Amino acid sequence: MTITAAMVLAAGLGTRMRPLTDDRPKALVEVGGRALIDHMLDRLVAAGVTRAIVNVHAFADRLEAHLMHRRDVEIVISDERARLMETGGGVRQARPLLGDAPIFAANIDSIWLNDEDALARLAAGFDPARMGARLLLAPMTRVLGFDGAGDFHMGGDGALARRGASPTAEWAYTGVQVIDPRIVDGEPLEPFSFTRVWRALEEEDRLFGAGLQGLWMHVGDPGARAAAEARCAHAAPA
Repeated sequence: MTITAAMVLAAGLGTRMRPLTDDRPKALVEVGGRALIDHMLDRLVAAGVTRAIVNVHAFADRLEAHLMHRRDVEIVISDERARLMETGGGVRQARPLLGDAPIFAANIDSIWLNDEDALARLAAGFDPARMGARLLLAPMTRVLGFDGAGDFHMGGDGALARRGASPTAEWAYTGVQVIDPRIVDGEPLEPFSFTRVWRALEEEDRLFGAGLQGLWMHVGDPGARAAAEARCAHAAPA
């Protein structure tokens, strides 16, 4: 399956990234000389995306002005200036812009090295007949800047179970998933975390995942940004 549309979640306040976000949205914090949102858009475009819906809130004008320079993908703005909708609510508010075909939904604080085919592989394995979402997951042995205990357990068929009461889980969510956008149709138009949608999908046996084969870097704070910068510089060809 080739997916041509994406929802890029760029409206967060970036509180943990201060002071780097004192004068810009988190999406415009740079790693390796490139803004976080461009790292993600580059990956999405390479996977076949031609239209990206981007939600905006903090420093919205500056982010919109930055995105105007992209010529390789159509950018559609979902405006959250009046109220920040969180991850699930952001998708729900943008629902009229998303269509009914499967889309990518992606955070902007996610960078990985290698595994250039990760998104194409994620999309290819998405089966709308039995899946509501298919998440890109990183093994806990190949993460940088992620201080959690893991997010999911994954079965041999890719079915996911949230960590719940387990002290650890083998897989971390990278911030990228393929979804059937209709899974948010029953949700009220209010701020909420996408976790609420995952919980319902898990109960319906419609929550699945796929493993990333490279190194995943969660760029959530200045320390993680510095670590990602160093790793990217080390990985760059001479």
